[in-house]
Amino acid sequence: MKLPQAYASLSEQQAAEHIRAAKAALGPDLVILTHHYQRDSIVAFGDFVGDSLELSRRAAQVRDARYIVFCGVDFMAETAAMLCGPKQVVLIPDRTAMCPMAAMATRQQAVLAWDALTALWGDDLVPVTYQNSYADLKAFCGEHGGAVCTSANAQKVLQWAFSQRGRVIFFPDEHLGRNSALALGVPASQIRVWDPDAPDPQALRDARMIVWKGFCHVHTRFTTADVDAIRARYPDAKIVVHPECTAEVVARSDAAASTSGIVRYVRDLPAGATVAIGTEIHLVERLAAQNPDKTVVPLARSQCGAMYRITPQALAYTLDELTQGRFVNRVRVPKTIQKWANKALERMLALA
Repeated sequence: MKLPQAYASLSEQQAAEHIRAAKAALGPDLVILTHHYQRDSIVAFGDFVGDSLELSRRAAQVRDARYIVFCGVDFMAETAAMLCGPKQVVLIPDRTAMCPMAAMATRQQAVLAWDALTALWGDDLVPVTYQNSYADLKAFCGEHGGAVCTSANAQKVLQWAFSQRGRVIFFPDEHLGRNSALALGVPASQIRVWDPDAPDPQALRDARMIVWKGFCHVHTRFTTADVDAIRARYPDAKIVVHPECTAEVVARSDAAASTSGIVRYVRDLPAGATVAIGTEIHLVERLAAQNPDKTVVPLARSQCGAMYRITPQALAYTLDELTQGRFVNRVRVPKTIQKWANKALERMLALA
């Protein structure tokens, strides 16, 4: 998004002054939802800070605010727009804050995979999509009896899915799907990858868990060599990683946890502990600042460029325009998509 020059040229301190003034003017009409991966100068203004699951819950619960400004990536703002009330307005400070992984699985590709796999297995298949996907893919899952999940509840949602049918197809993150299935005891031999660019349904005939060939570049950045380097430098360190990491990295770590799970993991360690974290660098640095009695280091440095597109200057512009009754980057989802996407989200929230 190209900001007006008057805002693009603001310093962070000047932008913060605009944000504070706009928040004061809008009062309880405004709620700012902020993801953990945002920079500190954005997190400072969040009314609620959390991971995808926590912020989804907040979007569904915040009914008094007229305006919800989502400081995260695009699919998160879509979810907020679907879960909030019909008279509420959802905005995102920069529409170019687009999650690359969400674009790795489209509804059209999902339909092709579904048709091929149901030709093999009939109706013995449940679709589950990670929250990191677009509304029309969520709607596809809702229409076909499936659900949405987040990294915090993926195992619980998969348990539910396997109670419904014998097989699951999981969009769009191969690694979260595999790690969650392995944690539930699904044999590795029964977990297969669906490659939308080279589909081979017959090769999946004996699979129980089909994972889409998609990934988060932030978390696949971490390698077993990074784990080994931390073990050598900090022999007593605990290593906790996000389940979007590869199965090899998860297996070599002490724990795998969702974003909020990582926050709790670090908080619960005893004073004097050392912990290396495999997730987005802004959260790692914030946890280091919030836990001065512990040594908190990154497993390696990895940044989400999409999250970083939300700047104080963009937030200031969005809020200043809002005080004048103008909506910058309003997020809306067509009702036909919203109906079924909400069904998939409701199934997730009921399980959570």
